[in-house]
Amino acid sequence: MTPEDFIKGNGYSILRNPLIAETMYLSADIEKWASGLKRIYDECTAADVTVEFKRVKTGFVVSFHRPKWEEGEGLEKGGQKTVEKTREKVREKTREKILRLIKENPLITTSEIAEKAGLSPKGVEWNIGKLKKEGRIKRIGPDRGGHWEISG
Repeated sequence: MTPEDFIKGNGYSILRNPLIAETMYLSADIEKWASGLKRIYDECTAADVTVEFKRVKTGFVVSFHRPKWEEGEGLEKGGQKTVEKTREKVREKTREKILRLIKENPLITTSEIAEKAGLSPKGVEWNIGKLKKEGRIKRIGPDRGGHWEISG
């Protein structure tokens, strides 16, 4: 059986473990058997994404190929500006959250900020770097035993 057979609706599923399959179906983790490739293919076709199947020893590999977009292509007029504005708003809200956490506890560590703000440690470091560069905060003392000061 080939992937194309499933896409054309001629494929059928071989249930290796019917009990697990039924459980997944009843829990709505799967919709029906042998329909996934067809749905993927239909969605990709609608999105102008080429789907390529390669047979390998153990089954097959599915590759997806998007058309190459020029920068800004595919965005509505002004879309790129909207994306940039939204990105900056999110970054500013993140920095405000960090500032609020520092105001609440000037002894807070970057790992505590990451945990409370829902950020990665690198994300905290990046945002703190921006806040320092903008002159909005500064670190007084060492990493251990130091504290934060908010400027202005």
